[in-house]
Amino acid sequence: MMTAGGACRLQELVASGGRIFSADSAPPLSTSKRDEEIASGLPENLDALPRLNGFRLRGIEMTRLETFIDAAFAFAVTMVVIAADRVPDDLDTLLAAFKNVPTFVASVIVLGIFWRGHWLWSRRYGLEDGVSRFISWALLVTVLIYIYPLKALFGSMFYLLSDGQLGQPLGIRTETQARTLLSIYALGFTAIAVEILLLHWRAWQLREPLRLNDRERTLTRADMEGWGIPMSIGIIALVLALTLPVQYISWSGWIYLSMAILVPVHKRFLRRRRGD
Repeated sequence: MMTAGGACRLQELVASGGRIFSADSAPPLSTSKRDEEIASGLPENLDALPRLNGFRLRGIEMTRLETFIDAAFAFAVTMVVIAADRVPDDLDTLLAAFKNVPTFVASVIVLGIFWRGHWLWSRRYGLEDGVSRFISWALLVTVLIYIYPLKALFGSMFYLLSDGQLGQPLGIRTETQARTLLSIYALGFTAIAVEILLLHWRAWQLREPLRLNDRERTLTRADMEGWGIPMSIGIIALVLALTLPVQYISWSGWIYLSMAILVPVHKRFLRRRRGD
């Protein structure tokens, strides 16, 4: 014989379609196979996961994809090493090699910014679905291509700023060559920023099976906005490289320095918006 409590329980089951959710559980997930696979890979209690700035880290263990991406970034760094052609075997060669130190440091900083973007995305979401893998592979290819104009542009920049004491000359002889180099750099810079933005957009699309809470959704949207800054700067740099008169074309390179102001301003705005 059913008790009064049992009858109430049965009514709750019927009203919820046979599904029971606790107060802190996620809303019903999509029934698609993709969402079920993603949801099944998560622990039942997400609150037990390690946190970084309040974000529960679903990808705390490195995946094979992340390992491969890290290897690609490491290989890119070796391509801008101080003496890439051979080990210095005398003092003059050693001193000449040190002329490329600023180029090396600046290149590693840029690569490190992009690497951290992918690393943080991997730690937060732990995604390895087909779309995420495709975007990550596109990122890998872009980085390996981008390293050549990156090193060339920084080397030329330091050569001009130091009156030939640092970096190396690029040997640009025509206006077309200058526009081509700056355009290729802008395309690579923009492409990497877009790819990392798309990875965060993918995580946002999967926010239900990932069971993102309110803070995590806010941080995900903030990261998409944040990666929109280098993407926009890259597009502006590309337009400047193609349209500016040749005497002002260097502004297509200097425009990247604006991120030193825009990124901190954006972070400060986000903290004020969240009330942190």
